[in-house]
Amino acid sequence: MNIAELFAKGGPVVWILAAYSSIGLAIVLERNLLFLRLRQLPKQWLSKLDRLLEQSDATHSVAQLKGPEARIIQAIVEADRAGVKDLQGVGQRIRSQEIQRMEFGLRTLGILGNTAPLLGLLGTITGMIKAFMVIEQAGGKVDAQALAGGIWEAMITTGVGLAVAIPLLILLHFLEGGVERRAQRMNRCIALLLERRSNTAAKEEETEQPHTWEQITDGV
Repeated sequence: MNIAELFAKGGPVVWILAAYSSIGLAIVLERNLLFLRLRQLPKQWLSKLDRLLEQSDATHSVAQLKGPEARIIQAIVEADRAGVKDLQGVGQRIRSQEIQRMEFGLRTLGILGNTAPLLGLLGTITGMIKAFMVIEQAGGKVDAQALAGGIWEAMITTGVGLAVAIPLLILLHFLEGGVERRAQRMNRCIALLLERRSNTAAKEEETEQPHTWEQITDGV
């Protein structure tokens, strides 16, 4: 069976599944190109992130960096210079924006992959209904070979639906894995950048809290 016969015997459902496949392939290619363009933070920067906020020229030194991790670092440095206290919140906000940007289209890809088998099954069910309607109209006197031909033609849509869904779901899994890895790298950058600042804040809070004996003798 060639492609033309497949579309002719599968009917409109096969055309819809072909559109599913085209849209899904376009999303996969576009996301892969995006991931290839997203630059990663140079490894030498990881070793000095914990002291970056203490440097007076931090804003100038991070200005040339590119990529999701770089945008988080730049936002935190700018917020720190502006006197913002919740630097962790700033980092998480930029991280969420970057993840949302990387996940664009993945939900659509998941919908296509999950509904393609159901659409193929729907085509098979409608094809079987038509086949049995023919049997009913013929009064039950139908050639077995003709009946078998009608059934396998109805099963085409299920096969096409699975053939479309399986690759889409596998590719979706790899793309989601890529997003998850970048999310972990961004979390690591935030943690390294704020590590010393968090320790300093914790020590200040401990210093401000009175000792137990001070609390006991406070009213004396």
